[in-house]
Amino acid sequence: MTATQNPAQEHRSMPLHRLDVPAPRLLPFAIGTFDTIGPLSRAAYPHRHTFYEIAYVTHGSGHHVIDLRRWTLRPPHLCFITPGRTHHWQQHEQVHGCVVLFDPSFLLAHPSDRELLRGLGEHPSLPLTGQAAARVEDLLGGMRSEYGEGQRGMLTVLQAYLHILLVHASRLPAETRAHSTPSARGAHGSQDPDAAPGRSASLAGSFVQLLEPPGAAGTHTVAACAAELGVSVGYLTAAVRSATGRTPGQLIRHAQVLEAKRLLAGTGMTVRRVAHDVGFADPAYFCRFFRRETGASPGQFRREAHEGPAAAGEPPPRT
Repeated sequence: MTATQNPAQEHRSMPLHRLDVPAPRLLPFAIGTFDTIGPLSRAAYPHRHTFYEIAYVTHGSGHHVIDLRRWTLRPPHLCFITPGRTHHWQQHEQVHGCVVLFDPSFLLAHPSDRELLRGLGEHPSLPLTGQAAARVEDLLGGMRSEYGEGQRGMLTVLQAYLHILLVHASRLPAETRAHSTPSARGAHGSQDPDAAPGRSASLAGSFVQLLEPPGAAGTHTVAACAAELGVSVGYLTAAVRSATGRTPGQLIRHAQVLEAKRLLAGTGMTVRRVAHDVGFADPAYFCRFFRRETGASPGQFRREAHEGPAAAGEPPPRT
C-alpha cells in the first residue's frame, strides 16, 4: 500500500492512500496483520483512501478517529472505513489485529456488498463480544489462509468470505449498532436502501455514490447528477425525497459541508483553498454558507476541532 503524499505534506492537502499490491499478488485485495500491512495501517495523521478498509482490533488501547469522531478502542473492535472518509489512529498503544484492504472493483461478484459497506460505514466502530467475535475471527482466519495459499479459484473464495463477513456484521444486534453512532442516518442523510424498496431506493443510492469521492460534491449539480444517471431532474428529486426524506440539493450541500469539515480539521489548507475544493469560487460566500449550515465560521470550527476530536458517544459537530 502506498500513499500519494507523506505526513510532511499534510499542511498542504489531505493525504490520499492508494492500494498497491506488489506482484505476484495481482488482486485488488490484501489481508494481513497491522505489522505485515505496514506502518500506514497505524497512520497517526488524518488521511483517506481510494479503497475500503476493514480493521479488526484484537488487542491494544487508544482511539480511532473516523470523520471527526473519536472512538475509544475496547477490543475486540470491528472498524469499517469506506473510500473518501478521513481517519487516523490516536494515542494508540500496541494496536494489533487483522486488516483487510480492497478496491471497489473487488466487489463486482457481489454488487450488493457496496450497499452493505455503505450501511456499515455509518456505524464504523463496532464492539464485539462472545459469539460475534468468534465468528468474525473464523471468517478472517479463513480469508488469511486462502490468501496465503494462493490456490486456483482464490479470487472467488475470497469474495465469498468477504460477502459472508459483511452480511454477518450487518446482522449484529440493533443495540450494538446504536452504540456506534447517535443517528440512524448516514453521512449524507440517507437511510438504508432496504428501508425504501424499489427504483427510488436504487436511484437514491446511485445518487449518493456520485457524491462520495473526495471533492465530488463540489463538482456535481443536481442537473449534472440527473444527466449522469439518465433521468430527469424532477424524477431524481422525487426518487431521492422518497428514499431519504431529503432533496438532492440538500444532500449535495450536506456533502459539501462534510468535505469542508474534513479539510478544515485534517489539513492546514487555507479557507480559500477549502472553499475552492468544495465548489465555491468566492471564499466569502463559502464562509456564509458554512456558518449557515453549521452555526460556526470555518475558522471557529477549525479551532474547536484542533482542541480535540469529539469523544466517543458524543455527536459530531452539527450539520
